[in-house]
Amino acid sequence: MSKLTATIFLLLLGAIITQAQNPADSKYDRQELMIPMRDGVKLNTVIFTPKAATEKYPFLLRRTPYGVSGAGAPDKGAYVKDLADDGYIFVYQDIRGRYKSEGKFEMQRFSRNKKDPKAIDESTDTYDTFEWLLKNIPNNNGKAGMYGISYDGWTTMQGAIDPHPALIAVSEQATPSDMWLGDDFHHNGAFRLSYGFEYAFMEEAAKTDSLFAFGMHDLYDWYLQLGSLANVNKKYFHNHIPTWNDFASHPHYDAFWQKQSLAYRLDSPRVYTMHVAGWWDQEDFYGPQKAYEVLEKKDRSHKNYIVAGPWNHGGWAGGPGNTLGNINFDKETGPTFRKDIQARWFAYHLKGKGDGNFAEAITFQTGSNVWKNYTSWPPAEAVKQNLYFHPNGQLSFDKPSAPKAFDSYVSDPAHPVPYRSRPIEQTYGPGSRWRTWLTEDQRFVHNRPDVLSWQTDVLQEDMAITGQLWARLFAATTGSDVDWVVKLIDVYPAEYPQDRKMGGYQFMVSNDVFRGRYRKSFEHPEPIVPNKVETYNIDLHTINHVFKKGHRIMVQVQSSWFPIIDRNPQKYVPNIFEAKETDFQAATHSIYRSAQFPSHIELSVMK
Repeated sequence: MSKLTATIFLLLLGAIITQAQNPADSKYDRQELMIPMRDGVKLNTVIFTPKAATEKYPFLLRRTPYGVSGAGAPDKGAYVKDLADDGYIFVYQDIRGRYKSEGKFEMQRFSRNKKDPKAIDESTDTYDTFEWLLKNIPNNNGKAGMYGISYDGWTTMQGAIDPHPALIAVSEQATPSDMWLGDDFHHNGAFRLSYGFEYAFMEEAAKTDSLFAFGMHDLYDWYLQLGSLANVNKKYFHNHIPTWNDFASHPHYDAFWQKQSLAYRLDSPRVYTMHVAGWWDQEDFYGPQKAYEVLEKKDRSHKNYIVAGPWNHGGWAGGPGNTLGNINFDKETGPTFRKDIQARWFAYHLKGKGDGNFAEAITFQTGSNVWKNYTSWPPAEAVKQNLYFHPNGQLSFDKPSAPKAFDSYVSDPAHPVPYRSRPIEQTYGPGSRWRTWLTEDQRFVHNRPDVLSWQTDVLQEDMAITGQLWARLFAATTGSDVDWVVKLIDVYPAEYPQDRKMGGYQFMVSNDVFRGRYRKSFEHPEPIVPNKVETYNIDLHTINHVFKKGHRIMVQVQSSWFPIIDRNPQKYVPNIFEAKETDFQAATHSIYRSAQFPSHIELSVMK
């Protein structure tokens, strides 16, 4: 693994592998070999087996597109050290078409036609791998588990769809569930430009990971100079990056995206499944929550569980997990997950150790900074309460009474609001702050004329928000399309003696973006009638956060988030990937806060 590839891999998976491949003092032996699949394609696989076999061991498999030849001994890295101390046979595999594995790579390969006995997919490759391992690796106990983060979490879910009989328990961690509705490449139809561009190139320009050569450090300027998305193929990719071609060919939520989603592929949970999410996962926060939700609807055997903590993408896998960016959580959450949750999970299901007493939902409540257990997720006991927009930037639980009232701003695609403070480095490039941008102080945009803010009075008591959030906007625009970015923010006291640099800090605890053309249907977009008040219901997902006494609750609304989100022309065009430079126009957007149109945030409050 090159230094560049290792850097990318560490960024992707939270510094999981940092040790030598197989140091002499490791308790594990290492071998690397090719395992044949049913169609003759062979997959590169690294296997670590305990040196002093004192029992028969279960398998733990991780399948990845990021390269396994550099994988270190499992007892020498934080992510699975507690598991390695218990004793397992660890198996790491390059998926089809990546690194040393044969075959053709397809991004999130579609599920096979089960009527075709020769068809393959990630599920059959997983099945065939277990079949070979059981027959060829000695001292196994006939049981297996899977785990992995991000794409590796997705391959874990694919292995659990049509599981091998030996597969008993899995832990998908930060799996993407729907690349159009809420994960890496789109959110509610808004295209995640910088991530989609850079990740597609990284995975598909070559068989091994590589970075695009931008030639500048602050990519805000590069993406602004790019202009229309049509220039990507015209100037750079030349139709050679399949995933980018899919972006451009499928701008709406059509059968392509629907069939790729886990909601389309999943049925009832067939193995014990633990979903893991980070509250500030900058890539796949939606995914594990959605996977849990889909399986939970048909979970008749109590096999479906969820864990959420104060982490970014893969942040539970290495390090103490006591801070993220400037935010301090007072305790080490990483070791708690790795030892008390992950290791216990597999020890019980694969080795019969422990009591098997796992809460339906284990979540870390930020603000109070304590772990909480729940019998359902979101908790059924949470009470819905609306926080309304009022004049003079006020938020209140009182419904507005004014007959006609709104706040307006001008959004200009030529001057988009940056999604994080500049410079905006390459996502996985040197010095990138991508991993912590969701915890950045939002004061860097607070006084921009194209960002609206409302906040409560100082809270007189703690308020625990636990469960589902919605933004209910009543809004109008002078254009025929619009993006709405909504952020729920914890505003620290102006004077904060515990840590003076946090005085007045605007800590974003929930957010998302919604592309206005999809307000009625994700499959069939419609232009917006200029100056007509429309309703926008924006899913802000779930949180578990306590707004402490002395803090304030703030909501910010804006219409660009660049370049993580592509610029909306604000003039309706059938396919934004084909927009012309002349289609981009400034527009005035209005958020209503009247008795008839009471824009608000719908909270889930724990009494």
